[in-house]
Amino acid sequence: MPEATRQQRYSGTKDVADTLSFDVARLEAYLAGHIDGFTRPLEVRQFKGGQSNPTYQLITPNRKYVLRRKPPGKLLPSAHAVDREFRIISALHPTGFPVARPYLLCEDDGVIGTMFYVMECVEGRIFWDGALPDVARAERRAIYDAMNETLARLHGIDYPAIGLGDYGKAGNYIARQIARWSKQYQASETETIAEMDKLIAWLPGRVPQDERISIVHGDFRIDNLILHPSEPRVLAVLDWELSTIGDPLADFAYHLMQWQMPVLDALSAGSLLDQDLSALGIPDADEYIAAYCRRTGRESLPEMNYYAAYNFFRLAGILQGIVGRVRDGTAANANAARNAAAVRPLAERAWHFAKRAGAQD
Repeated sequence: MPEATRQQRYSGTKDVADTLSFDVARLEAYLAGHIDGFTRPLEVRQFKGGQSNPTYQLITPNRKYVLRRKPPGKLLPSAHAVDREFRIISALHPTGFPVARPYLLCEDDGVIGTMFYVMECVEGRIFWDGALPDVARAERRAIYDAMNETLARLHGIDYPAIGLGDYGKAGNYIARQIARWSKQYQASETETIAEMDKLIAWLPGRVPQDERISIVHGDFRIDNLILHPSEPRVLAVLDWELSTIGDPLADFAYHLMQWQMPVLDALSAGSLLDQDLSALGIPDADEYIAAYCRRTGRESLPEMNYYAAYNFFRLAGILQGIVGRVRDGTAANANAARNAAAVRPLAERAWHFAKRAGAQD
């Protein structure tokens, strides 16, 4: 029997895992008292995707909702910031930027055991493979253009004007991110990876100095978007846990990893590296960069090798955190153990780009 595709492994819902279950009746009573129009009875399912913050579908007789929560158990400092997710989608939703409508944030651990928020359940398509194998060739370019436009639009939002002036520190974003992920990587470390140690030493001394400041999503990729059921249009951007105020080029360079990523089973969005993009109808990286530059008023994107090294390092740190949670028994995704095998190749890829940016072995 052939192995399930990424689309099959991560799409849809499943029964709630025993380690992530809670008192549904208590939640039902709470939501009935806090969401206008909420009707009983409540059925709860768990989404297969979503590795960091457990995500549930709430099914009622007249509407579906989505609940995102902090996982139970031992957590890394500053991780699983569902309150920050709720704050940013609450600020963005009135602007018309594509996010799910937020309903409520519950900071009372007594309801389901950890902090959570509830938002609307946006009906549409989530693609777990960047090659879009189930999409007609003619639509693929349009889907990528819609992604490009959405990220450029995010980076152009006047964030102080929508109440996010204090959502993150305005300067030294890259340096602070390197320090954060170095610390979290070391807290979750399960084996010695020489390239990670070299990156932790080299990256801080080469941080680009010319930063524009914007909202950054932090994990902008195709499988964190809900597209219209039949049109190449983004209806909602998901998973804002890593969002802050920072360098938009770092955010865009992270998105570009789709074209640079070695083929790793742990990474749900797959890779476009070495694919025949012309045959697929997907823009190549140079075309995609040019479209982003056109939309954001840039002539070119400097320091891309450094940004690639930084982003591969950062992703290795994020996945190592998931590996640490597998070790500690708090990982939310049944496929999370696959991440252990991805950390070293990501670190090696990061060091490859670091050397292209001037690092010495």
